Amino acid sequence: MIKVVYCFRKRAGMSDEDFERYWRDVHGHLGARIPGLRRLVQSRAIRLQADTREPDFDGVAELWFEDEAALLRARASAEWTQSTQDEANFLDPSSPRYAVTEERTLFQFHT
Repeated sequence: MIKVVYCFRKRAGMSDEDFERYWRDVHGHLGARIPGLRRLVQSRAIRLQADTREPDFDGVAELWFEDEAALLRARASAEWTQSTQDEANFLDPSSPRYAVTEERTLFQFHT
Protein backbone atom coordinates (compact mmCIF):
# COMPACT_ATOMS: atom_id res chain seq x y z
CA MET A 1 0.00 0.00 0.00
CA ILE A 2 0.99 3.61 -0.48
CA LYS A 3 0.05 6.60 1.60
CA VAL A 4 -0.50 10.24 0.70
CA VAL A 5 0.45 12.56 3.56
CA TYR A 6 -0.75 16.17 3.79
CA CYS A 7 0.44 18.59 6.47
CA PHE A 8 -1.27 21.98 6.80
CA ARG A 9 -2.30 24.95 8.92
CA LYS A 10 -5.84 26.13 9.53
CA ARG A 11 -7.30 29.18 7.79
CA ALA A 12 -6.48 32.51 9.46
CA GLY A 13 -9.13 33.65 11.90
CA MET A 14 -10.59 30.16 12.38
CA SER A 15 -10.77 28.88 15.95
CA ASP A 16 -9.23 25.54 16.85
CA GLU A 17 -12.72 24.19 17.61
CA ASP A 18 -14.21 25.35 14.30
CA PHE A 19 -11.21 23.97 12.41
CA GLU A 20 -11.44 20.59 14.09
CA ARG A 21 -15.22 20.36 13.63
CA TYR A 22 -15.13 21.32 9.95
CA TRP A 23 -12.18 19.07 9.15
CA ARG A 24 -13.77 16.07 10.90
CA ASP A 25 -17.49 16.51 10.19
CA VAL A 26 -17.51 18.12 6.74
CA HIS A 27 -14.20 17.61 4.96
CA GLY A 28 -13.65 14.17 6.44
CA HIS A 29 -16.91 12.93 4.95
CA LEU A 30 -15.93 14.33 1.53
CA GLY A 31 -12.55 12.60 1.69
CA ALA A 32 -14.08 9.30 2.76
CA ARG A 33 -15.99 9.21 -0.54
CA ILE A 34 -12.83 9.19 -2.70
CA PRO A 35 -12.89 5.99 -4.76
CA GLY A 36 -10.21 3.44 -3.95
CA LEU A 37 -9.41 4.98 -0.58
CA ARG A 38 -8.56 2.18 1.87
CA ARG A 39 -7.92 4.22 5.01
CA LEU A 40 -8.24 7.89 6.02
CA VAL A 41 -6.55 9.20 9.18
CA GLN A 42 -6.77 12.74 10.55
CA SER A 43 -4.17 13.72 13.16
CA ARG A 44 -4.76 17.04 14.92
CA ALA A 45 -1.75 18.80 16.40
CA ILE A 46 -1.88 19.25 20.16
CA ARG A 47 0.07 21.74 22.21
CA LEU A 48 1.89 20.36 25.22
CA GLN A 49 2.57 22.71 28.12
CA ALA A 50 6.16 21.50 28.37
CA ASP A 51 6.92 22.24 24.71
CA THR A 52 8.88 25.40 24.01
CA ARG A 53 8.06 25.22 20.30
CA GLU A 54 4.68 25.56 18.60
CA PRO A 55 3.76 22.83 16.08
CA ASP A 56 4.59 23.63 12.47
CA PHE A 57 1.17 22.35 11.35
CA ASP A 58 -2.35 22.17 12.77
CA GLY A 59 -3.10 18.85 11.14
CA VAL A 60 -1.83 15.88 9.19
CA ALA A 61 -4.03 13.77 6.91
CA GLU A 62 -3.08 10.29 5.69
CA LEU A 63 -4.87 8.72 2.72
CA TRP A 64 -4.08 5.06 2.03
CA PHE A 65 -4.39 3.40 -1.38
CA GLU A 66 -3.74 -0.14 -2.58
CA ASP A 67 -1.14 0.97 -5.14
CA GLU A 68 -0.07 3.79 -7.45
CA ALA A 69 -2.76 2.95 -10.03
CA ALA A 70 -5.48 3.27 -7.37
CA LEU A 71 -4.10 6.66 -6.32
CA LEU A 72 -4.01 7.89 -9.92
CA ARG A 73 -7.61 6.79 -10.48
CA ALA A 74 -8.63 8.55 -7.24
CA ARG A 75 -6.90 11.78 -8.30
CA ALA A 76 -8.92 11.75 -11.54
CA SER A 77 -12.24 11.41 -9.70
CA ALA A 78 -14.91 14.04 -9.09
CA GLU A 79 -14.71 13.20 -5.37
CA TRP A 80 -11.00 14.09 -5.25
CA THR A 81 -11.72 17.37 -7.03
CA GLN A 82 -14.56 18.19 -4.63
CA SER A 83 -12.38 17.43 -1.61
CA THR A 84 -9.54 19.57 -2.98
CA GLN A 85 -11.88 22.49 -3.67
CA ASP A 86 -13.27 22.25 -0.13
CA GLU A 87 -9.83 22.90 1.37
CA ALA A 88 -10.35 26.65 0.86
CA ASN A 89 -13.08 26.52 3.53
CA PHE A 90 -10.72 25.63 6.38
CA LEU A 91 -7.03 25.59 5.32
CA ASP A 92 -4.44 28.31 4.92
CA PRO A 93 -3.95 28.03 1.13
CA SER A 94 -0.19 28.61 1.37
CA SER A 95 0.38 25.91 4.00
CA PRO A 96 -0.27 22.42 2.57
CA ARG A 97 2.73 20.14 2.18
CA TYR A 98 2.35 16.83 0.37
CA ALA A 99 4.20 13.53 -0.07
CA VAL A 100 3.37 10.11 -1.48
CA THR A 101 5.03 7.58 0.80
CA GLU A 102 5.67 3.92 1.47
CA GLU A 103 5.61 3.11 5.15
CA ARG A 104 8.46 1.23 6.82
CA THR A 105 7.85 0.06 10.39
CA LEU A 106 11.08 0.04 12.39
CA PHE A 107 9.57 -0.77 15.76
CA GLN A 108 6.21 -1.95 17.01
CA PHE A 109 5.37 -2.76 20.61
CA HIS A 110 3.57 -6.06 21.11
CA THR A 111 1.87 -7.11 24.32
